[in-house]
Amino acid sequence: MNLLHLRYAVEVEKAGSITQAAENLYMAQPNLSKALRELESDLNIIIFERLPRGVVPTPKGQEFLAHAKRVLAEVQLMNSLQQEEDENTQSFSLSIPRGSYVAEGFLQFVSKLDFAKSMEIRIKETNSVEAIHNVADNRFRLGIIRFRTTDEQYFLDFMKEKGIQYELVWSFENLLLVSQSNSLAKKEQIHPEDLINQVEVSHGDKSVPYMTEEIINPSQTGEKNKRIYVYERSTQFEILTRLPSTYMWVSPVPENVLQNYQLVQRKCEFPTQQMKDVLIYSTRYKLTALDKLFVDSLFSVRNQMVFLENSTGQAEQA
Repeated sequence: MNLLHLRYAVEVEKAGSITQAAENLYMAQPNLSKALRELESDLNIIIFERLPRGVVPTPKGQEFLAHAKRVLAEVQLMNSLQQEEDENTQSFSLSIPRGSYVAEGFLQFVSKLDFAKSMEIRIKETNSVEAIHNVADNRFRLGIIRFRTTDEQYFLDFMKEKGIQYELVWSFENLLLVSQSNSLAKKEQIHPEDLINQVEVSHGDKSVPYMTEEIINPSQTGEKNKRIYVYERSTQFEILTRLPSTYMWVSPVPENVLQNYQLVQRKCEFPTQQMKDVLIYSTRYKLTALDKLFVDSLFSVRNQMVFLENSTGQAEQA
């Protein structure tokens, strides 16, 4: 038994399928199956029950996987200590939602690194449930997750179960994002009926813990059949820019991103979803100097945007 086999087993549990796990691990499915058989033989237990549509852990398998995750977490902590001592290595990993201000914070963080030293920087955009798994399974040290306040308890319970601690980054209301050439960009007030002939762009992999199916948020106008689902952030901007009759509900977007893609964001005069972004990491993990540098960069971007928003609001009132 070795650490690599432990990682294989944890990935199979997460994917629920040996085939999907092999794809995630960038390895051949027969090789992964062989490694699992060897692991089960070494332990003299059956870790997974093979089903027609995938695999599920056996009771003994669940017990083993819990131990495996703890071992991998401890190894990650030891690696972190070693990397902190190595002044010539800059190592950082982050799993994030598709949020422009988060991406801007990451870019500002990277710009502050020492490019004369070696670095290993990894970032992955994904949904919140996947980000929690990424941190809990030690694939990424830090994560940022986004959820509706109505779903907050689901996420808090799920993070507690996974041994994840969190810190609030931003609480905000969704804004409407459209192209400068969209007719909505010229309206001082936007009402639900203004969206009837528009097409909503939405992330297609939204999910909530303990719910077995992906959650696709219903449009706030009640329309359900005018939607384009995307899974990548830059694609959404291209759609909004090149198809003027589209819109998207988003977190606040930095001004430089709006200018680059010729977009505008608008507050709406009808109820929008209250959202929260939180920073997550393992309860056993100690933030490194690089981690703290990223957090400082992220909060700096957020504070700048809040300041500009407040300044604009005061100017409009005056």
